[in-house]
Amino acid sequence: MTKVIFLGTPEFSATVLKGLLKEGYDVIAAVTQPDKPVGRKQKLQKSPVKLIAEEENIKLYQPAKLPGSPEVEELKALQADLIITAAYGQFLPTSFLNSAKVAAINVHGSLLPKYRGGAPIQWSLLNGDKETGITIMYMVKGMDAGDIISQEKLPIERDDDNGSLFEKLAIVGRELLLDTIPKILSGDIQPIQQDPDKVVFSPNISKEQEHIDFTQPAETVFNQIRALSPDPGAWMMLNGQRTKLYKTEVEEINSDLPVGSVYDLGKKRLVIVAGDGQGVSIKKIQPAGKKIMDIANYMNGLGKDLEKGQQVIDEK
Repeated sequence: MTKVIFLGTPEFSATVLKGLLKEGYDVIAAVTQPDKPVGRKQKLQKSPVKLIAEEENIKLYQPAKLPGSPEVEELKALQADLIITAAYGQFLPTSFLNSAKVAAINVHGSLLPKYRGGAPIQWSLLNGDKETGITIMYMVKGMDAGDIISQEKLPIERDDDNGSLFEKLAIVGRELLLDTIPKILSGDIQPIQQDPDKVVFSPNISKEQEHIDFTQPAETVFNQIRALSPDPGAWMMLNGQRTKLYKTEVEEINSDLPVGSVYDLGKKRLVIVAGDGQGVSIKKIQPAGKKIMDIANYMNGLGKDLEKGQQVIDEK
């Protein structure tokens, strides 16, 4: 039976791990990030991969930093056939990668060499791409620089956001990995080197990128909001209150009103003018201290005093 060490953290990783277990691979160890404090009470939360490892009695490791840790020496001593990573979130030492008897491979959420780095799915949405996909690649010292083993494309739909695209790509990644592993084990692989001239990086999203700039075109605002929905959420100052937007649509309005003005509103409607004179129609919103709500609930409450033409964006 093929022995696997699996490294991953979010739900994307958990989907891939479940596929390996269902297919009968012997996952002899799982590695995930340390429990993370969340919420106002900063209660420690286990990662989705940790929850599966506990359910399946898989030996679990959670080093704050894997390189140079006692844990990495234990993992190397296990002499796994395959080391498989999927959205783990840390660099792996070369000596650990080399400890795999057959290969160390990664399930990456983009069509490499486009979007190397920690936020490929978010950047595909930020840039308004029409397609993305999964790459299974050999792991090397450089960031996502290994040879490509297999790839599968996935169209990006207009109503996709960060959450829905993660879910779709997790399934694509699971199935592509399960299809690719037997070929790796049999040696039936013709890897493809990445073209360095086509490399695009996708660094983690910064705090500054979470702030919505309505001086940008409406399409840019739309893409930013869906790239950050549902987590961490893109925000703006609306009537002096920090407010997150989770779902919007672009409306062709050709308005000459100032940027940040209310173009139209109603009991179920709020359209704000963007930098190119087009409209951003808000569908889901979260005022500070409130739950995420449909625009109808907002307009019947905090938004009921808004007026057409009113300047509502306060960038202070």
